Amino acid sequence: MEQRHSACPLDCPDLCGLTVSVENGRVVEVDGDTRGPLTAGFICGKVRKIADHLYGDDRVLAPLIRVGAKGAGQWRTASWDEALGVIVDRFAAIRAADGNEAILPYHYGGSNGWLTEGALATRFFRRLGASNLDRTFCAAATMAAVRGLYGVMPGVALEDYEHAKLIVLWGVNPSATSIHLVPVIERARAAGAKLVVVDPRRTPLARRADIHLPLRPGTDLPVALAVIHALFARGHADRPFLDAHATDVGELAIRAARWSITAAAAEAGIDARLLDKFIELYARKSPAVIRVGWGLERNRNGGSAAAAILALPAIAGKFGVRGGGYTMSNGDAKWTVGPDAAIDEPVPPTRSINMSELGRALAARTDPPIRGLFVYNCNPVATAPDQVAVIEQLSRDDLFVVVHEQVMTDTARLADVVLPATAFLEHRELRRGYGTMRMFDSPAVATPPGEARSNNELFGALLERFGLVRPGDAMTDEELVTRTFAASERGHELRTEISYRGVAFPPDGTRPLPFVEAFPGTSDGKIHLVPPALDAEAGGLYSYKGDPATTEYPLALISPALATQISSTFGQLRKAPAALELAPADATARGIKDGDRVRIWNAQGEVRCLVRISPDVRAGVCVLAKGLWRKHTENGLTANALIPQTFADLGGQAAYNDARVEVTKLE
Repeated sequence: MEQRHSACPLDCPDLCGLTVSVENGRVVEVDGDTRGPLTAGFICGKVRKIADHLYGDDRVLAPLIRVGAKGAGQWRTASWDEALGVIVDRFAAIRAADGNEAILPYHYGGSNGWLTEGALATRFFRRLGASNLDRTFCAAATMAAVRGLYGVMPGVALEDYEHAKLIVLWGVNPSATSIHLVPVIERARAAGAKLVVVDPRRTPLARRADIHLPLRPGTDLPVALAVIHALFARGHADRPFLDAHATDVGELAIRAARWSITAAAAEAGIDARLLDKFIELYARKSPAVIRVGWGLERNRNGGSAAAAILALPAIAGKFGVRGGGYTMSNGDAKWTVGPDAAIDEPVPPTRSINMSELGRALAARTDPPIRGLFVYNCNPVATAPDQVAVIEQLSRDDLFVVVHEQVMTDTARLADVVLPATAFLEHRELRRGYGTMRMFDSPAVATPPGEARSNNELFGALLERFGLVRPGDAMTDEELVTRTFAASERGHELRTEISYRGVAFPPDGTRPLPFVEAFPGTSDGKIHLVPPALDAEAGGLYSYKGDPATTEYPLALISPALATQISSTFGQLRKAPAALELAPADATARGIKDGDRVRIWNAQGEVRCLVRISPDVRAGVCVLAKGLWRKHTENGLTANALIPQTFADLGGQAAYNDARVEVTKLE
């Protein structure tokens, strides 16, 4: 048995280094390594058990072509040559009849590096002239907010939370999505730091927090504005810092003044005294850091909420000390290298389609209609809003669907052609972290089972077959990596460091200190508290759009991450049936007991599953985890069947948490 080094590119801020034990090309065991200070030799259970995913019964081992009705599970095995030939012929017919934009690539890169999300796939679809895809499942609203206020600027390094005297977790649950931050928080608390958690649920860290603010979903904005208003009104605003480093200070103060502590607490359904206590704690403790999560953006007020929260450390003067400020995505650390350099292919002036309205786009787009859908790095049946519409559209015989996938997902079951894909331990990957600030160039350490091919192998073959390869194109993984680093004057330094240590850190320091070593990447180097572009896009930044609850559908349905999955990835391994989490008061009012079968419904659809009565869920909120597969519920639909195809106020962000439902007991 041989031990090899790799890194985990799955959608997690921690970017763990891995030690992989391999025998005869098969992964036997996976553990954490110590090449980065955060992994510290341990990894999550999801990746520790990845051999079950790699070699399970659901693994796609050869190209498959549908022979029966869509969804009937009738396939014949084909060679790669035949499968690619079918795709070329069908795409050629679609282009001849309806044009290039009738083809839509559908993908999402959270669990992939630059060689798998991007690279030759991006080159292929751009040169083909296909429709562009706006990727909006996550981080669209928050990224718009942070770029609008701060431009490109790294936040507080996760390792530096140990220096904080106050840690605020706002809309994030590290116990499920960033486990390596948890021991850092615990060390800070052991040294006297206070912990505040803002979350509708009583998460593991919320149970141990000094203050837990269980907001109603979508009310983060008025609460954050009330905090800003109180900081100004009570003399806690750092005027010298704001004068030197911020614009639109007065305008933000005016907009925040609309919300008092009493009004915001009432809207959010929390104790005003706890909110007041949090404000005083935040004003007086330093260093203070806010870990801004992605849960708070998933509603109609999400972009403005993120902007208001990101403004807090500027108002209170929390920057300039280690462990002080905010963390959003540290992918903004100044790496100087980026993924598009390897292909040097401009975005074509073709139409863009928001991935969060897939069902509507497939049904209603006529300019031209979408006739070909190529799905890779994604499982839209399990992840896209309005699941009923998505399933209905993918089931159409006149829509040609290709899915490149590792296992037979719910989406793959509705495809015309399924192509076997490699998993990350089976192909090379170049990945930088968006939490921890480090970069890995990880080789393939295991042999792909069956006939699985990487994205670059697949799309390289399609570029050849469509005659889209040009002289000088980088086509192999090594050529793409070389081109990526060569595009930057610091690229050689980074690549040398990776070659020597197996991992690289940002060229300007492993943990740049905001407003000491790192400054806003805005046009004037200042924080723009009310950026005009965001103000126009939101129709008034910081304007609260209210709660979509109605008398008929009074409960807010949220769909947070499972600790055992990465969105829908690994869902085929989950054996337990889905269970809706319901607050005791809401269950009693509806005559529902723990373990009952329930119907969750709204105007878009219904889900039938079991119920679990949970004191960790606040009244007025119910929880059905994201990433569940159709097999996990009684009627083959999940939370996504209840989520509208609506957007947050910034970035075209999917508003998953705008779902409002009713729940009744099934006899």
